[in-house]
Amino acid sequence: MTAAAVHIEITPDEEGRRLDAALGARPEVGSRAAAQRMIDAGRVTVDGRRRSKGHRVHAGNRVVVEAAPPASPVDEGASLAPFAVAYEDRHLIVVDKPAGVVVHPARGHASGTLVQALAGRAAGGDDPWRPGVVHRLDRDTSGLLVVAKSDAVHRDLQALLRARGIRREYRALVEGRPESRSGTIDAPLGRDRERRTVVSTRTDRPRSARTHFLQLEPLVRTTLLEVWLETGRTHQIRAHLAAIGHPVVGDPVYGSARPSLGLARQFLHAARLAFHHPATGEAVDVGSELPADLAEALAWAREER
Repeated sequence: MTAAAVHIEITPDEEGRRLDAALGARPEVGSRAAAQRMIDAGRVTVDGRRRSKGHRVHAGNRVVVEAAPPASPVDEGASLAPFAVAYEDRHLIVVDKPAGVVVHPARGHASGTLVQALAGRAAGGDDPWRPGVVHRLDRDTSGLLVVAKSDAVHRDLQALLRARGIRREYRALVEGRPESRSGTIDAPLGRDRERRTVVSTRTDRPRSARTHFLQLEPLVRTTLLEVWLETGRTHQIRAHLAAIGHPVVGDPVYGSARPSLGLARQFLHAARLAFHHPATGEAVDVGSELPADLAEALAWAREER
């Protein structure tokens, strides 16, 4: 799937099937999960138009799957993404990703991604263009994510994730102060009906989403939260906190477009990953301190009157 686009014509037997199911059954694609990732990445068109995973196909539809971006930099001079290693063994690596780094190649980001910087150290999964990736962080969210080094470990980590066996904790500075000291946001998310580039609770295709939070430090205008995920939808934390009226400070998409506390991005940091190692059974518990820009913004927030 990396060398050239794949062209598929829907057969009468596939009439009425979901797009992801029809694609996933094709040997050129390999699995429904792979098809969903391709659709999410914007690589699939039906008769020249991008469609959702649940779009119902019809006999004669011409489906094109665009070639995946290369899994290594486009040219040898392309700079590799910076990252730090928080934990590593022969099975997996926990990466501490700085803000501004895209996890894997996608439309508009063909090079300079994290998986390209991890070439030769990460492996596993259906898609060669994002080897070893188990979960992602937004480009402007910093912090920890775990990457596999083999197909077996990738499968085990994905199973752990589905079973809520990976604790993913974040630090988020939000506007205002939630009414309760702790809480759970249980609100399905999907592509917004009007703003198609964001997700929200105002959607025609809701998917279950649960986010938990705890107030760590209430401040004058903002509140520092510990947030942890039960599900992992795109932009889940940002969308959920905005939905309860407390968007993440500095978030230009789900919050205010005005700069705040000197930030050039949202105040969201993946601060802790904890899980039982899929190969050894031992506990892995890794932390990441706030990066300098967020630490400085928090200091400013503490001085606000």
